[in-house]
Amino acid sequence: MDVEWGILGGVFGVSLGITIVVVVMFSLGIAAWDRAGLGTHPGRAPRRGRDRGRPALAVAVVCFAACLAVAAYGIDLIVPG
Repeated sequence: MDVEWGILGGVFGVSLGITIVVVVMFSLGIAAWDRAGLGTHPGRAPRRGRDRGRPALAVAVVCFAACLAVAAYGIDLIVPG
């Protein structure tokens, strides 16, 4: 039984890359969620200026949906059936 180190390294590289992408997408989703004003605390004053709520909310939803899609695809690969 031989280990094909090139393939193992490729799997490691892809896994590391996907992990980094998911963490960045989730972080961007949290930042956009806060910018939309949905993560405000009761004692915090609302932001003034242009209404950035809807575009930021859309970006947050897209980021969270992308993270969910990657997780669901990974579970689909692992669970037989």
